[in-house]
Amino acid sequence: MMNSRRKFVKQVAGIGGIAIAGIPQVLAKKINSTSMSQNKISISSVRSDFERDPLIRPFGFKGGYMSEIWQAVTMLESSSGIRKTALGTQSVLWSDAAVFANISEAGGNGLMFAMTNYALNLIKGQDFISPIELLDSIYDDVYEYGEKITNKPDLRKTFALNALVAVDNAAWLLYAEENSIQNFDDLIPEKYKPALSYHHEKVASIPLMSYSVPIQEINDAADQGYFFMKIKIGQPGSQSEMLKKDMERLSAIHNTIGHYETVHTKDGKLPYYFDANGRYQEKETLMRLLDHAKKIGAFDQIAVIEEPFPEEKEILVGDFGVPIAADESAHTDKDALERIEMGYKAIALKAIAKTLSMTFKIAKVAHDHGVPCFCADLTVNPILVDWNKNVAARLAPFPGIKLGLLETNGHQNYKNWKTMESYHPYPDASWRKVHKGVFDLSTDYYEKSGGIFKQSEHYVNMFKH
Repeated sequence: MMNSRRKFVKQVAGIGGIAIAGIPQVLAKKINSTSMSQNKISISSVRSDFERDPLIRPFGFKGGYMSEIWQAVTMLESSSGIRKTALGTQSVLWSDAAVFANISEAGGNGLMFAMTNYALNLIKGQDFISPIELLDSIYDDVYEYGEKITNKPDLRKTFALNALVAVDNAAWLLYAEENSIQNFDDLIPEKYKPALSYHHEKVASIPLMSYSVPIQEINDAADQGYFFMKIKIGQPGSQSEMLKKDMERLSAIHNTIGHYETVHTKDGKLPYYFDANGRYQEKETLMRLLDHAKKIGAFDQIAVIEEPFPEEKEILVGDFGVPIAADESAHTDKDALERIEMGYKAIALKAIAKTLSMTFKIAKVAHDHGVPCFCADLTVNPILVDWNKNVAARLAPFPGIKLGLLETNGHQNYKNWKTMESYHPYPDASWRKVHKGVFDLSTDYYEKSGGIFKQSEHYVNMFKH
């Protein structure tokens, strides 16, 4: 990261009830326009808040467990009087497992929320034309602030991007209103449209099976019609303990659902989607897992393995015989290109974790290099599911699969999911429901863009006073 040349004031400023030290003076940087036909938007007011949502049970991955998830809520108001409220779901464990391990769960969430507020202070009083350029103008400063408050000079970039989702989403909604945009297709900037040109009639709903999910629940999901499931591997313990547990888990899964059939794949078999979250330290360890898969007859059903290695190891992955996907290591479009050059054959897009602005950039890089994408979840709230679904619905079909792919696991993990669903602008819409493992996307879905342009009364009311 480039060192900031801006001076910091010595005061403490706060938004949404949290005091933040080191708020910079008003930015001098001007945001360049890429299209003079678009309106210049002045941000006159910013606010924030958050809600803490408990989980049904500890949610395990990356060798750790979460017990609750914070929903960050932001409000941007323009000088023309338009107000837009937007959401971001925080995941400190996913964004930077070291921060999660070194501080309390609530403390880590508080630091990420402080970064969201810091970003709001950066953009207050500023003009912008494109949300993408707005994000570009503040990202370095937000990241550097994150390094400072987490006392972590190698903070993962995804930590800053996760903190910026609610800000970026609000900017896109403000941009849409100011430019009379009413659907997601028109929201996509011209240069990114080729990467998001499909309109799938069906999108697979991918549930997440973390370490603690019993095999019986995986079997039940297959009985309900779910055919593309995300299985967490890389279980806690030493590398040898992890491998032993993962082998046993793979055997149990294959013995349980390996014989199931589906109409949604070319070979009629259920594909396996494994996510290791960087837990495998060496190629040889993953090779041993794959050898085990061959031994039990599961290898040919492995559609993708996501993030097997720590990104700092920079291991070439083009020789495993199965597609290796990048997720958190593809922080930015530049990082995605580096992963593609290392042999990664797929990219997990996370508009709900890395911002919609950055997702457009990453999708373009992948499309330009013929690398397929799918949409992964961050255990987000029901409204953000549809932000992510708008992307998944427009991506080219994943190889061997006949439809779009969208991971969504909030219904499996939030204790108050039904209440959260009631906050969605269209809680009873048919395109929100999963039928035999898929979302059916009607004309109504595309006309409403999954409801993202309609404000949620619940979250708007958080800023009434």
